[in-house]
Amino acid sequence: MTEKNSRTVLVVDDEPDVVAYLSTLLTDSGYRVLTASDGREGSERVKRDKPDLITLDITMPEESGVRMYRDLHQDEKTAGIPVIIVTGVSHEFKRFIETRRQVPPPAGYFEKPIDRKEFLDKVKEILHA
Repeated sequence: MTEKNSRTVLVVDDEPDVVAYLSTLLTDSGYRVLTASDGREGSERVKRDKPDLITLDITMPEESGVRMYRDLHQDEKTAGIPVIIVTGVSHEFKRFIETRRQVPPPAGYFEKPIDRKEFLDKVKEILHA
């Protein structure tokens, strides 16, 4: 098993096509992938499976990505897990979340549709730093 294969990424998004796309990209790059369709399910997976990285959509039913992101950073057991925001929400939201004092800015931010190479480079940078 290579170092890359020992890393687990949790993909949290309510759009099945996005989950399939990101999962395929990550799996083809040698990562183990877990998925969740909303923030509530994502939070449960984080606690149970302790991923090395989370990709997180912002607008989802049940529990939003914003709430999940905040909750992750308020729990000392999960606060250190890096998060890449992958969202269809505008660039204005990036500025908003980066200026919030309650939580640190995300490790990465990509607007849909994402640039495949930039996304995978960011994942590699985070997981293999």
